[in-house]
Amino acid sequence: MGAAARKPDAGLFPCEAEIARRLSQTPADWRARAVVLERDGLPRIDPIMGGRYWPAVLAYFNKRYGIASFGPSAMDGTENLDALR
Repeated sequence: MGAAARKPDAGLFPCEAEIARRLSQTPADWRARAVVLERDGLPRIDPIMGGRYWPAVLAYFNKRYGIASFGPSAMDGTENLDALR
């Protein structure tokens, strides 16, 4: 299913016009900026899915602006569930 045949805001792989809208860009401005941002790690358009994986696009911008997601913290010891009684 090509980009033209699917819904513009289709789930995890939105079309470029929808990504531009979500990022407050015009489609033309987004096309130009995406070329530059891809050199910095912006996910490319997946050739099979026909769009950029939206969670990866969000992760790219979160990392770019210092809001990277955090992983699980180190365990601080064994849980003692008997202490709850």
